[in-house]
Amino acid sequence: MSLQRVWRQYAPTIVLAVVVILLWELIVRVFNIERFLLPAPSAILANFTSNLDRLTHIGWFTTKEALGGFAIGCSLGILAAFVTARWTIINETILPFAIAANSVPILAFAPIVNNWFGVDNPLSKMVIVAVIVFFPMMINTLRGLTLVDRNALELMHSYAASEVEILLKLRVPNALPYMFQAFKLAAALSMIGAVVSEYFGGNRSALGVFITQEAALFRFESAWSAIIIACIVGITFYLVILFVERLVIPWHASFRTTEHG
Repeated sequence: MSLQRVWRQYAPTIVLAVVVILLWELIVRVFNIERFLLPAPSAILANFTSNLDRLTHIGWFTTKEALGGFAIGCSLGILAAFVTARWTIINETILPFAIAANSVPILAFAPIVNNWFGVDNPLSKMVIVAVIVFFPMMINTLRGLTLVDRNALELMHSYAASEVEILLKLRVPNALPYMFQAFKLAAALSMIGAVVSEYFGGNRSALGVFITQEAALFRFESAWSAIIIACIVGITFYLVILFVERLVIPWHASFRTTEHG
């Protein structure tokens, strides 16, 4: 994809972000809004640059929790999808439990997991993230494995292809686009889950704990700076997955449409 196409694709988003920030700054200055209510972007930027080293440190701590939970949840989700796609009875048994787990709000689940593994244990945050990303990963992978072209499936059966050959040559390639959609969703959910789980306690070097402490002390510039770090990590995580997707499935129709559109 050329630079011109990249710019044409992302220019509206960049322009909108700049307009929102400028309006935010203008509103705060014109109406003289107090900092403890809504700090101006310029004040947040000043705080961000002056505390960048500390913010980077706590951001990395939470990022490790998000990555750990992402890896655990996605791995278990993919494994569950392969098993349930193979045996219908397991699908009917596991799916209700997966739906039930996905229906539990993180606000209710986090204190329980913290009690199981310990508030300061990063594993407790990873488990929360894993629960959040497990369901979308499982459902999307399962759809990709089962929603295959009937004509292609009949053709492979006519050539006496084994179940393993059908899985590797038809079902898995068909599932890859679905899986990457789930990976991208899980990338955003993992960072959100890690930060929110830290609101219920954790290491002082964690983003969620830092945000709650700074907000309690009315240092909202610092809290917003930490939020910016979380956004940067989440966006970076998403872009890395998008890059890997282009390497793994460059043949997918969505990329051909983008390149020729």
